[in-house]
Amino acid sequence: MNKQKKLGIIAGGGSLPGMLIQYCQKTGREFFVLGIEGNADRAVVSDGIPHQWIRIGQAGTGFKRFKEEKVQEVVMIGTIKRPSFADLVPDLRTTAFFARIGMKSLGDDGILRAVVKEIEGEGIIVRGIHEVMPDLLVKNGILGKIKPDKQAMADIKRGVEVALALGRLDVGQSVVVQQGLVLGVEGIEGTDELLRRCGGYRRKGDGGVLVKLRKPQQDMRIDLPTIGVQTLLKAKESGLRGVAVHTGNGLIVDEKDVIRQADKLGLFVMGVNPDEYE
Repeated sequence: MNKQKKLGIIAGGGSLPGMLIQYCQKTGREFFVLGIEGNADRAVVSDGIPHQWIRIGQAGTGFKRFKEEKVQEVVMIGTIKRPSFADLVPDLRTTAFFARIGMKSLGDDGILRAVVKEIEGEGIIVRGIHEVMPDLLVKNGILGKIKPDKQAMADIKRGVEVALALGRLDVGQSVVVQQGLVLGVEGIEGTDELLRRCGGYRRKGDGGVLVKLRKPQQDMRIDLPTIGVQTLLKAKESGLRGVAVHTGNGLIVDEKDVIRQADKLGLFVMGVNPDEYE
């Protein structure tokens, strides 16, 4: 990939958009940011950054601005909260977009795939953040000092089975398992809320595990399963013993800090290959 091509960043919430912006600044790569209102951090998408704020319903406006800025490649990164009706009121271009794809495409991933197709229809290449910053991908095996025991490994295996089944149905990426029992699966609420909810279902004895996998049909360029220090803190609060993430298909935000925090909290962090558990 030619790193000199101007990069468009569609920024949602979380720390990854800021990391990508800093990476572009450090490497001297030209970029332009579309900040999604109500999601992207205004401290990150600030006055010193070339940007425009848009609502989710203003995708057409965003595409036009990318063309004006001569953006050649785009990365969509960050979390998107469930939008309000006001957020969804579409501009003319987006109205035509919804008419073309139909309501049947509005599943968890369907709309994202449609957006990718729409962007590429403008002659702009959509990239995954891992293509720009490959060090973010989760490595295989145990990443810290803490190792899962036999029960934890059995819970990981069960979690992989359930997460793959959920993924094939386009439901979610994450599942919490304790002592072979599924305490919760991720829906629209996201991982943090899943962990909070499962804390109330915790059973006596050895704590459970969080398993996060990329959905089998999921495009690698959009919405990869992600963990960071916040994930570990929430997992600890909920009484879990560790986190397992899809090797080479998930993202780890600031790996050194995550490993350091995991060791401090007494949690294991592990990259897993689902093929080895089927």
